Amino acid sequence: MIELRNVVKKFAGRTAVDDLSFTVPRGEIFGLLGHNGAGKSTAIGMMLGQVWPTGGEVKVCGHDVQSNRRNALMRVGAIFEAPVFYDYLSGWRNLEILSTYTAPTSKERIREVIEWVGLTGREQSKVRTYSHGMRSRLALAQALLPKPELLILDEPSDGLDPEGIHEMRETILRLQRELGLTILLSSHLLNEVEQLCTRIAVLQKGKKVFEGNVADVKNARGKVALKTNRFADATNLLRERGLITATSEEKFITLADGRSTADVIQVLVSAGIAVEGIWQHEQTVEDFYMNLIKPSAKN
Repeated sequence: MIELRNVVKKFAGRTAVDDLSFTVPRGEIFGLLGHNGAGKSTAIGMMLGQVWPTGGEVKVCGHDVQSNRRNALMRVGAIFEAPVFYDYLSGWRNLEILSTYTAPTSKERIREVIEWVGLTGREQSKVRTYSHGMRSRLALAQALLPKPELLILDEPSDGLDPEGIHEMRETILRLQRELGLTILLSSHLLNEVEQLCTRIAVLQKGKKVFEGNVADVKNARGKVALKTNRFADATNLLRERGLITATSEEKFITLADGRSTADVIQVLVSAGIAVEGIWQHEQTVEDFYMNLIKPSAKN
C-alpha cells in the first residue's frame, strides 16, 4: 500500500529525509517513530503529495504520487498536522463542506462515519462546543469520508487525556479489524505504538535506523533481569565462565548463545552469591527506542 525507495528531501540545502526506504503491506498497522525533526512529517507529506521529494520514488496504493497523484490518493484518508474546522458550524456541516473538496458524499455516508467515530448525538452541535477529543474524532470522521483503503494518521492522539487516548486506540483497532484498513501511524506515544502496530520504522536525523516487527523488539532475545546484592561480582564471574556477553543498568544481563537462567543460578549459588530473583526481560518499545536513539554506555 505504501512504498518508499531511496527517498531524499532537502530544504535549502538541509537534508530532512535521507535515502529512506520502507514498505507497508495491505492490512498492516505500521508505526513511524522519531523525535521532533527526525523527518516523520516530511515523509508523510511526501506520501500525501504535499511535499515534493528531491529524489527517490514514493508509491501509494500502487501509483507514483508525483506522476499520478489523483489515483495514488483516491482511496487514502489522512489526519496530517493540526486539523482545521469551521468552529461556528456544526460537525455535520463541516463534514459536508470538507467532503466537497474531494468528491460528493451522501448523507448516508456522513451519518455512517459519524457513527463509526462515536459522535452520534453531537453531530449538529457547533464545533466550538467540542472537546479536544471530539475534535479528534471529527478529524478521523473526515479521513473516513472517501471510503479509504489506507489511513495515514499523524499524531492522532496528540493532546488527548488518558481516556481520550484509550478511546482513539480502540477506534483505530476497530477500524482496522472491521474495515480491513491499512494504517500508517506516526506517534510520539510509544506505549500506544506498542499496542497498535505490528511493525515499526525509526527515523533519526532523516535516516532510517531501524525497521522491524514489534514482537521481535519486545522479545529482546537473551536479555535477563538479575537481582542480587553483588551484581558486579556476579557479572564478573559470569563473564569469566562465558555465560553472558553484556550487562546494562546494573540489573540486566545478556545470555551467551546456548546458555540459560538455570546455568546462571547454578554458577552463582555454587560461588556463594545469593540470587534474589532472575527472569526473562520483555523489552518495551519505549526501552528499545530510547536505547536506539540515545544509547547509554554499557558495562
